[in-house]
Amino acid sequence: MPDVLLDVQDLVVHFQVYGGYLKVLDGVTLQVRHQERVGLVGETGCGKTTTMKTIMGILPKPPGVVRGGRILFKGRDVLSMRPPELEHLRRSGISMIFQDPTEALNPVFTVGEQLEDAIRYALGKRDHASVREVALSALQNVALPDPPRILESYPVQLSGGMRQRVCIALALACPKELLIADEPGTSLDVTIQDQILRLIHRLAEERKMAVILISHSLGVIREWTERVYVMYAGTIVEEAKTGELFARPLHPYTEALMRCVPKLTGTGIAEGIPGRIPDYFDPPSGCRFHPRCPHRMDICRQRKPQLFPVDRGHRVACFLFGRDSHG
Repeated sequence: MPDVLLDVQDLVVHFQVYGGYLKVLDGVTLQVRHQERVGLVGETGCGKTTTMKTIMGILPKPPGVVRGGRILFKGRDVLSMRPPELEHLRRSGISMIFQDPTEALNPVFTVGEQLEDAIRYALGKRDHASVREVALSALQNVALPDPPRILESYPVQLSGGMRQRVCIALALACPKELLIADEPGTSLDVTIQDQILRLIHRLAEERKMAVILISHSLGVIREWTERVYVMYAGTIVEEAKTGELFARPLHPYTEALMRCVPKLTGTGIAEGIPGRIPDYFDPPSGCRFHPRCPHRMDICRQRKPQLFPVDRGHRVACFLFGRDSHG
């Protein structure tokens, strides 16, 4: 499909640990079109960040091991790229806002050194004055007060929210074709989070940039994305346009996530999902959600369901909707 910018096909990733492998990603499939805003939602630990790090080519190996699948960016397989090709991909193709600013920022360099190095790397600029101007503009865009002081500061001298905004500035300082925003508002208060999401939305439109927005907040996903993938335990269980998903969630896990949203109508407190995410060392056979699913059938324990189309653009990995639900 010529309109597809990113095409992830049946991605399988394991992590080597003492005694064997953690089977984290089990056939992840998703697509992002040019200039599209796609949401990825699921519980903590379901593999969202692992998927994105593999797409970026920054999955630590070891312990990470890619067991299968393809990641096509503009038709080229990221998994087969050589180091210079991966550098070019990260220089002009894909950038990522990391969830943990403490991990993303080097504590022994100032914010200015890290931000200016990233700008030189992406734009090839050597003139210090022009690089500094871009750096100051990037910090101003994320509502950081006194950008010149921030440039001279070390990460440890900033609050968690300020470090998060520095990470966002790093990702947005230079134009890219795809931005991966991994919980960009985790360390921010709701006012600043809204400003950042509006900034990402505006820059995406101005730069004709596609966005993958990862969030635990269904409200954020509903407001800022056009299409959504729901992920559970290393698998995509549902895909739909955002409005369609919230109007008609089909997979039992998606329905359960919706019930977890706190209610403001006085009709009771939010419900939880019984059970817990499976042990990746020994995941359940068949559908990984079946131990927690109120609709489980015998086939759910025996076979893994594929994404089944139930409507235009709406697919669900559940035997309740599959043609072969009864064998």
